Amino acid sequence: MATKQEVRRYLAYWFQLGKKVITGNGKASFLPQSVLNGDRYSAEFEECWQKIISPESSDCYLEGTHETIAELLTPAWDMLPCGRCNMPVAARNVGMPALLCPCNDLPNWPNTELPALREPIKTQDQLKTIRDRLVDNIA
Repeated sequence: MATKQEVRRYLAYWFQLGKKVITGNGKASFLPQSVLNGDRYSAEFEECWQKIISPESSDCYLEGTHETIAELLTPAWDMLPCGRCNMPVAARNVGMPALLCPCNDLPNWPNTELPALREPIKTQDQLKTIRDRLVDNIA
């Protein structure tokens, strides 16, 4: 079952590639200009997320997919890495899988020459991990 945090992460990754969340039968869309702000998601992303999960936006879906965000938050779905690009994708945990990965219509993707997309990073935690690895290698 995909958790709210996993679906939120899924959208954050795809927003970084310029994918929109479509709502209102295509009449409106969400795409925050900034997704990350240091060690957290940006205020703009958080505002979009709140609009997307509100009951009034039950028909929202990620551009290039058919499953609504509301459907992804049910027990029928999991978030797994795409076999082609390793980005998070929705996968039905029972029955037929989703038809397409959102990466199917992105030209020149995956692009390994670009920095990898990511979640917010807590700099101090990352530095401690690096330090611990260095200390372990010296010992």
